[in-house]
Amino acid sequence: MKKRLLFVLQYLLFLGLGVFLVWWSLHQIPDDKWGEFKRSLETANYWLMLPVFLILSCSHLLRALRWRILMLPMGYKPSLSNTFFAVMIGYLANLAVPRLGEVLKCTILAKYEKVPAEKLVGTIVAERAVDVISLGIVFLLALISQYDVVGEFARQLFVQVFETRSGSVSFLKLGIVLAILAAIAIAVKHWFNQFSHLRIVMLTKKVLKGIWEGLNSIRYLEQKRNFILYSIAIWALYIVGTWVGYLATQGTTGLGLGAAISGLAFASIGMIITPGGIGAYAFFLAKVLEKNEIPFEIGFANGTLQWFAQFAIVVLVGSICLVLLPYYNKKKHHESR
Repeated sequence: MKKRLLFVLQYLLFLGLGVFLVWWSLHQIPDDKWGEFKRSLETANYWLMLPVFLILSCSHLLRALRWRILMLPMGYKPSLSNTFFAVMIGYLANLAVPRLGEVLKCTILAKYEKVPAEKLVGTIVAERAVDVISLGIVFLLALISQYDVVGEFARQLFVQVFETRSGSVSFLKLGIVLAILAAIAIAVKHWFNQFSHLRIVMLTKKVLKGIWEGLNSIRYLEQKRNFILYSIAIWALYIVGTWVGYLATQGTTGLGLGAAISGLAFASIGMIITPGGIGAYAFFLAKVLEKNEIPFEIGFANGTLQWFAQFAIVVLVGSICLVLLPYYNKKKHHESR
């Protein structure tokens, strides 16, 4: 009961953060710019949401194909239809309760494809580990393709923290920060050794070990090349989808793939910190577009549209898959008799 209450409170906290970011973002738009924000939404080319819909749907299909590859070493080869249904229903469940989708994906395949749910946990960990690395690569690409935007932002942050009033670098401040980081690293190591019996320490170690084992398992895949190609294609489609989304609103149509890469990198953080990315996705995308000299109100309008397109895809396709899942398997059962 206590664990369930803690989970509900955690969910409400992050949902509240998303709602707050929506409210706060709207209040960041000056009164005299509200007209531009509404005009961006009113004049948007909503037909462009159709190719975005198709692009992101293809990325979900590739996720299903990639997930099947992770099951092959265990001797299981579920049908692509059931795997895709499980992926989309999992996304749908995550909109309501974060992480519920991961459990639901496993139980769906366990029920309809007879793949033991406990054996699928490792594949989920492997997928998440690859996604973390992929997001890191996207950030690196953003830094390379838009150094004047991402790099300058990092430089400004560094200057604000470490520069003295005379304009020179304060080595004292830099030394203090490095000393603090070193102290934290030593404290964490000591904490892990001294309090290894605590549940939170054991859980943290288990998560880190799971990520490492998940990454290590990729070495033994039968279709390693396809797995890597699918992973690259998934994130390439995310980038293209973001770029096509820019074409939907006036003021963002001239942005290129570089802006799409940096936009995806930072907007992905929003998808992580709030349920379904509510509020945070549009806010982070708008802040990145500000660095590309796009007014916040226009960037926020575009980010809102792009977030809604992704939300609509999950709700629509996920709901269709939820309906088709039992029908498809009933038909499949009759055909196999």
